[in-house]
Amino acid sequence: MRSYLLASCLVLVPELALAEPLCSLPPLLPERAVAAGPQLRSTIQVGAPANPAQIQVPAVAPPPVLAPRGSEAPTSAEAVRQPPALQRIVASGATLTDLGQYHGMRRVVARTGDELMVVSTTPDGQAIVAGLMSDLSAAELARIAGGNLTELGLQHGLRGMLVKSGPQFQVFYATPDGERVIPGVMWDASGKNLTREQISAVPGAVPTVTIGDTGAPAQGATPAAATAAPAGSALHLVQATTFGTIGNASAPRLWMFIDPQCSFSVQAMQRLQPYVASGRVQLAVIPLSVLDYEDQGRSTTSALAMLSKPADQMVTAWSRGDLNGAPAPEAAARLQANMAAAHAIHLQGTPTFIWRKADGSEGRADGVPGDLNAVLSSIGS
Repeated sequence: MRSYLLASCLVLVPELALAEPLCSLPPLLPERAVAAGPQLRSTIQVGAPANPAQIQVPAVAPPPVLAPRGSEAPTSAEAVRQPPALQRIVASGATLTDLGQYHGMRRVVARTGDELMVVSTTPDGQAIVAGLMSDLSAAELARIAGGNLTELGLQHGLRGMLVKSGPQFQVFYATPDGERVIPGVMWDASGKNLTREQISAVPGAVPTVTIGDTGAPAQGATPAAATAAPAGSALHLVQATTFGTIGNASAPRLWMFIDPQCSFSVQAMQRLQPYVASGRVQLAVIPLSVLDYEDQGRSTTSALAMLSKPADQMVTAWSRGDLNGAPAPEAAARLQANMAAAHAIHLQGTPTFIWRKADGSEGRADGVPGDLNAVLSSIGS
C-alpha cells in the first residue's frame, strides 16, 4: 500500500518539481482535478492584462491570495499579520481557507476563481510548500525509495528529498515531526522557487526529452525542407505561431518557446548565439507569458512588446532589452495563439525546443539541452 502511495505521488504531481533547467509553470491544483488522478496537469489560464479593456492574454494564473476561514479577502492590516510567506500571496487578491496546524505546519487552501491549491507554511513563516500532504512518513518514504532517494538538506527547517522513479523526479518535504511528507514545490516570501535551486545541484537530474519519429522526409527533400508536419504534431503547431527569427534563412531551423523574463530562456539564447552567428542554425523564437505569477505581469508586457515587432527584429529587441512602448493592436491575439499552441503540446516550462531531425522525425527538448551540439547535429546542421 505504501509503495502504491509513493507511486501515486510521482504520477499525480510530476510537474511540481521536474529537475529540468527551465522556468516552470506554477504548481496550481485545479479544484476539479483533485480527484482526477493521473489526468492532473498544469493549466494555462487567462492572466491579468496590462489594459483589461483591450487585452486578454492566456497566461498562467498567479498563486492565489490567502484569507482566513469564512472571511473575504483580508484587509491590509490583516495581511501584515500573516507570515511573510503568505503576505505576498495576500497582496495578489485571492482568498484563503485556513485549515489550522497539522504536523507542525499551518495549512491553508488558496483560491482564485475556480482554481485552488493547498499550501503549508514552513516553521519560520518565510516560505510555503505547495502540494497535498501524503500519509507517508519521512522514514517510510526513505525505506520505499531506497537508492532512488537523494537528500537535499534542510530548507527553512524542512528536510527535502528528491525521489527518482524511472524518468520522473519528485521532491518531497518532510513535516517538522517527520510523520508526513509533501510532494511539492517550496517558494520563499519573495516568490522565488527554492526547489528549483535545490535540485540544480543533483547530478543526473537534468533530463533531455526527445520525441520519436513522426514521419519520413519526402522523396528528394533536403533536411531543411522535409515533408510538411502532420496535423496536430508539435512541428505543425509551431509553424502556425507568431515568432521572430535570427540567423541564416537557409540554415536548419530550431524552434524555441521562451518567456522573455525567464533566466533559462536568456541562458539558452546566449548559448545558441555562436551557432547562429556561424550560420549553423536559424533560431525561431516563440514568445510566451508564463511567469506573471513571479514577476508581477512583466512577462506579459515583454511578450506583447516582442510580438509588436517585425519578425526579423523580435529576437534582437529581446536580446537588447528593447521591450518598451505600447503593444501593437494585434499583439494580444498573437500571444493568445502562441499560448494555445504551448498548451496543445503540453508545455511544462521555458525554454522548450522543437525541431525536425535530418531523417524527418520530430525532436523536442524541455529545458536547456545538456548537449547543444547533439541537438544541432540531429537537425542536419
